[in-house]
Amino acid sequence: MSAQHGGADAGPGPSWPAMTLGQVESALTAPGQPFEIETVTISGVPTKTWKHAPASLRDLARHARSHGGRDFMVLDDERVSYEAWFRAAAALARELRAMGVVKGDRVALAMRNLPEWPAAFFAITALGAVAVPLNAWWTGGELAYGLAQSGSKVLICDGERWERIAERRGELPALEAILVCRGDGVSAAPARALEDVIGRPSDWAGLPEGDLPEAEIAPDDDATIFYTSGTTGKPKGALGTHRNLTTNILTAAYANARGALRRGEAPPETEPKSMLLVIPLFHVTACSAVMMGTLFAGHTLIFMRRWDALEAMGIIEREKVAATGGVPAIAWQLIEHPERGRFDLSSLETVSYGGAPAAPELARRIQAEFGAAPGNGWGMTETTATVTSHTAEDYLNRPDSCGPPAPVAALKIMSPDGERELPPGEVGELWAKGPMIVKGYWNDPEATASTFTEGWVRTGDLARLDDEGFCVIVDRAKDIIIRGGENIYSSEVENVLFDHPAVTDAALVGVPHRTLGEEPAAVVHLAPGMRAGEKELQDWVRARLAGFKVPVRIVFSDAPLPRNANGKILKSELKALFGA
Repeated sequence: MSAQHGGADAGPGPSWPAMTLGQVESALTAPGQPFEIETVTISGVPTKTWKHAPASLRDLARHARSHGGRDFMVLDDERVSYEAWFRAAAALARELRAMGVVKGDRVALAMRNLPEWPAAFFAITALGAVAVPLNAWWTGGELAYGLAQSGSKVLICDGERWERIAERRGELPALEAILVCRGDGVSAAPARALEDVIGRPSDWAGLPEGDLPEAEIAPDDDATIFYTSGTTGKPKGALGTHRNLTTNILTAAYANARGALRRGEAPPETEPKSMLLVIPLFHVTACSAVMMGTLFAGHTLIFMRRWDALEAMGIIEREKVAATGGVPAIAWQLIEHPERGRFDLSSLETVSYGGAPAAPELARRIQAEFGAAPGNGWGMTETTATVTSHTAEDYLNRPDSCGPPAPVAALKIMSPDGERELPPGEVGELWAKGPMIVKGYWNDPEATASTFTEGWVRTGDLARLDDEGFCVIVDRAKDIIIRGGENIYSSEVENVLFDHPAVTDAALVGVPHRTLGEEPAAVVHLAPGMRAGEKELQDWVRARLAGFKVPVRIVFSDAPLPRNANGKILKSELKALFGA
């Protein structure tokens, strides 16, 4: 425990906490309780799991159908009930089966947050096929890489993504069919309109009532490939299972129950609520940490075409939104918006976030400004989102922590060589274990072997644990920059800069940003006699990579960049060039 935040009994009231973490776990996970734990063998490793989690995404879809006419998704004036969504997913699954999609085939998804996204995701996974969500902000070249690397047989995308991919169709021999929603004039084979299969969302309630096609699916069968950014090379595809995703349902519910018991209250009853989702479904945070629990409990997800704080406050007031968040920038913009006083935001109960550094002050501001409980946590693509959860009073009491691990997860701090576990309070590399850890990286055995060992994932994050198990991330893998929840790996941007004819040396570093956490900035050394300006190089990167990867500032160095004896650029020295 950091001395700056007091001991275990520091907190909002004199009786805090009413129960220790161990007492809470004993009460909630006892035999017969909703959070009962059992041990199963996964890839030869005994692993604690939630006994009552759905066995597969197919089972989850069928359960979610029981919510019937309740709204599942809202986008502008489109409202889709659970029953209508299920009918669309089932109809699309039957079409995919007719197209020859079988268990294990990869089917890619590339679109913004639309009602079609969850329909397609469950149509794919309910067949036993593998859903490959691609980053909708990627350029055509980046999307083509994901399609080729995954070996996707079918692509389901929106019109904007199809425009980016169409010109690269010749580079994708494995891609047999494309279904495009909300596109104009999609008629050239192998592309056709998704609306020809399931209609528009307003039509889904009128689709046949038929069930999902038959499929045999085990909890540890392949389900997803989410692409993650590392410090070197191309994005890697994290191969996830049905169990990985359904684990998050009870992990999130347990965190809420734990918070209540720590306050001396009974765990809350599950009650359907409205949630404003402003993070993309192609991230595990939205797909796994949010959507899985939403489907189980019958919550309503409200989408936005793009984030706008003013529009969001109108939605919160109109739809009586109980929960929102995603990354710290969202919370800051709501807190500091000059027109916030015009709106009734009293329905907000929780504002949660992760995926980017957050100032300790933010938790206190959320409580003070909205009367809502702040929430934070830690996870990564390789952990299918949530490993630790930090909520309410625990978060206010330890605002520099990301919380303790879920009871089915384990954390340990290891020495740099990976040979020795370090005691509480010491900083080392964070390793994580549990039923949420993915199988490995798709078609990348070397990266898998170096990252995953005996059920543990080596995260590359530097962290410490206190005596109660609360985790504090003190640094991340050095070359990853996280801008508002989006991972940027430095080598990719540096390589693009190196390709410019005037550049002979380049390095990307993260510079602090109050709401986004950090932003990318570059230091460049030009070849003798060559010229290039900041805007020219920014445009050069923008033409080749997604916009969030473009350096917000570029500083020019008269000398080659400083390096250590091994030739590695000393990025810590470069950050000083950008000031405070």
